[in-house]
Amino acid sequence: MMDTQKEALCRIISTLANKNEELHNFLETVDNTLTGLQEESCNVTTELEAELEQLSSALAEKGAELHDVIKEEKHRKEAELQKQEAEGRAALLSCEQLLHFANHTLTITNEEEFIQAAKQIKERVTMAAAFRLTTRPLVSENMSKFTVDFSSERAGLMRLHFLPVPRAPEIDVSICVTRDNSIVVAWQPSGEADGDSGPIKRYELEYRKTNRDDSLRAAGDACWEKIHDIRETHVTISGLKFDSRFVVVRVRARNKAAAGEFSEPVAMETRAFNFGFDAVTAHAELKVEGDTVTWEPQGVKGHDPRLRGKESRSSSRSATPSPNKTAASRAGRERFAGESYTVLGDQEITGGCHYWELRPLADWKSFSVGVAYRASLGRFDQLGKSAGSWCLHASQWLQSSLAAKHNNKAKPLDWPLPQRIGIYCDYDNGDLSFMDATRPRLIHAFKIKFSQPLLPAFTVWCGGITITTGLQVPSFMGNFLSNNRSLSNLSQ
Repeated sequence: MMDTQKEALCRIISTLANKNEELHNFLETVDNTLTGLQEESCNVTTELEAELEQLSSALAEKGAELHDVIKEEKHRKEAELQKQEAEGRAALLSCEQLLHFANHTLTITNEEEFIQAAKQIKERVTMAAAFRLTTRPLVSENMSKFTVDFSSERAGLMRLHFLPVPRAPEIDVSICVTRDNSIVVAWQPSGEADGDSGPIKRYELEYRKTNRDDSLRAAGDACWEKIHDIRETHVTISGLKFDSRFVVVRVRARNKAAAGEFSEPVAMETRAFNFGFDAVTAHAELKVEGDTVTWEPQGVKGHDPRLRGKESRSSSRSATPSPNKTAASRAGRERFAGESYTVLGDQEITGGCHYWELRPLADWKSFSVGVAYRASLGRFDQLGKSAGSWCLHASQWLQSSLAAKHNNKAKPLDWPLPQRIGIYCDYDNGDLSFMDATRPRLIHAFKIKFSQPLLPAFTVWCGGITITTGLQVPSFMGNFLSNNRSLSNLSQ
């Protein structure tokens, strides 16, 4: 009997806790709505006063009337919100007291006292004001009926009418475009641009990221980003990082003095390849910070001092392990060592088309960028020196050079050292292309039949690099892929 009562009481406590949180959120919403109402009321009054000053004494009577109406509406809405706020606070206090009493009841060991207390809690919950309270503001912050436009009414002041706020536009998904990490959003006006609400002066758009397609849940605690003063029925949101599956957008219209309601949110899909550096694989002398890797030597000649003994014993051998070593024997040794100043990405490529970019830092001397099979890349392997890695190698140590490397073969490239390198990988079709992303131009392309999952791979010696991920495949890539230009003649 006591266990059953405890179970029921625990359910009640859970319900009360949820209601407690809901009431907190409700009070916060009421407070925000009240603040917004006061600000909107202030804006409406300011606009009205500016019009009245222009029309001078001829509008004095009408202006006083409008002031009274606005104040009356403001006071009415304030009163409603303050009443709701008071009811909410009283319900919250009652809820918290009941929650405290319920938690105290759980500590009662006497069965008769416990059952009596649990019965009281059930009765109080049944009558609790918190469960009869509507947790939605009864009024909005908009002064929707009391904006006026005098610009075309100078000859007929007595025929003035109130301007309702514009209706919400409708986003036209069929002509919205997601391309090159930008989103073009287009919408249709409500059809009343020159009707009762007066001409639309501008639009306002808000957007935020989310990983859900229900459009109302944002990624983490993402807030709405805002774009103001849009004069057309379309706008381009540029410079985005597509690190979520969707970007939710909504838009509203604004006439001379007031903004209308937002349109229904629309979730636009924004898939892109996102990855970071896998710090577990980074050479001991590479420092990984976010999207940046820098070379910080710790020992003599830039080697890890813990490995110098091993390297001296194997100095007569190549830095690349024997091909006879199995992939399984290499897989357990994650961190690169010796002269392989390498770090891998933390996301595999197993299909599809992907694109990311690299920028060398100002003090760089040598770096490589490419892809590799993790299983075929040993601790001491350098990119491009094994059959399972392909890379573009850049150097400005002693002299500037650029080369494509694979399977211990290098092809010099007659191209100035780029300031921004784009890497394009089409796993299914076997395309790996390196672009000068600032121009853009194709530097080099490999044609490969990939047989294992790929990882982005980077080597840094002297200086550092930074990567940019969450990028869509740029539209300019289509020109190079359709022409099948400059494919590598290195053996695969």
